[in-house]
Parts: sequence; C-alpha cells; structure tokens
Amino acid sequence: MIPLLAALALVLATARLGLWQLDRAAQKLALQDALLRQRALPALAPAELPRSAEDADRLQHRLVRLQGRWLSARTVYLDNRPLNGRAGFYAVTPLQLPDGSAVLVQRGWLPRDGADRTRIAAPPSPAGEVAVIGRIAPRLSQAYELGAAASGAIRQNLDLAAYAREADLPLRPLAVVQEDGDSPPADGLLRQWPQPAADVHKHYGYAVQWFALCTLTLGLYVWFQHIRPRRSQGRR
Repeated sequence: MIPLLAALALVLATARLGLWQLDRAAQKLALQDALLRQRALPALAPAELPRSAEDADRLQHRLVRLQGRWLSARTVYLDNRPLNGRAGFYAVTPLQLPDGSAVLVQRGWLPRDGADRTRIAAPPSPAGEVAVIGRIAPRLSQAYELGAAASGAIRQNLDLAAYAREADLPLRPLAVVQEDGDSPPADGLLRQWPQPAADVHKHYGYAVQWFALCTLTLGLYVWFQHIRPRRSQGRR
C-alpha cells in the first residue's frame, strides 16, 4: 500500500508541475499578444493618460507621447536588474507634465560599477522641456526583495503611492516605460526591455522534464509492483 501511495503522490505532483509550466507559458504568450495588440493602436495624448489604477491596468502596454521636464534630483535606481548577463540598474525619474502632475518614467538601464556598487554614473537629464515616448505600465519593474523597502537613491523596488507621499509629488497612478522611438535620447541608457514571451521555451522544457519524471515514476511502479513479480512467479 505504501509504494502505491508514494508513487501516486509523485505522479500527481510531477503532473501538476508540468501543467503549471504549460500554464506559465500560456500566460506569457497571452501577455505578449496583449502587448502587440496595444502597441498597434495609436499613441495616447497626455490628456488621455489614466487617472486611476483601474484605467492603467486597462491601458497597459499602450503607447503614449508626453511632454514635460525631468525632475532629475528625484531619480531612483532600481538595483539587481541584469541585462545580457551584466549587473545593473533601471533609472526611474519623475517627469513633470505641463498641468503640474508627474509621471514616473522607467527611463532605461545602466551598468553597475564593478568596484563600488553604490557609485552610479548618473545619466544626463536634458534641461527644459523634453518629449518622451513609452508604454503604459500599472507599476514599475518588480524584483524579489528581502526585508523592508529601502530608501535613498538605490532601491530594490519602488511603490508608486509610497513614493508619491515620500517625494510630495502629485504622481499619476501609472508608470511609463520609455522607448527609443524614432530619435533615441542621447542619455547613454539602454532600453532593451524584456519581452513577456522571451523565455517561453524554457517553460516548455521544464514541462517536458516534469512529464517525463511523471511517466518514469508510473513506469517504475508498474514494473516493480506488477510486471517483475509476475515474471518471477512464472519462472518458478
């Protein structure tokens, strides 16, 4: 009875893990499809920016064109954001709009200093009014974080509402992930943002491994508990 229960538990667990990996792949493909559909729509004007978190969710990935001024002194660098195998940061700067409100813009990636991780070669922020094109995101890039949220220029994550209170800024309830557009800004930042379905084949590979282990467990149980004992009895 014990071998049966152990085999059944392992078969169910590995099958469930395989299905979970397939589900993860389907979710990422759906996100990628939604991104492509939203990007095919005309860019939103500043007056059409979401004014609620619900609208930001609904308009996720939608392109938007903004005019404003960088509030460079309030730039935050999100740590542990690798790109092509290199450690680095995402630079996030508030953009003050003509109506007085502001939007947090995830401007791009810059490498970490190998000798001193707290030393940052700050990207130049043009003075005066700038034009920014990007896509709407309900929140900034998130990474796993241990302990309480940090403060200062270098952080692991940044919550929109908490940062609005901290910086005393009338922030809109959304972020904008900046893109190069037709005329990439000369700020030295890289904007090779990860795509939702970029690693979908990894999930398929994991699913195959889990289903193979499921099949192997079932096969070994049948062999040792049924076929092999019957063959042994037949030789007597």
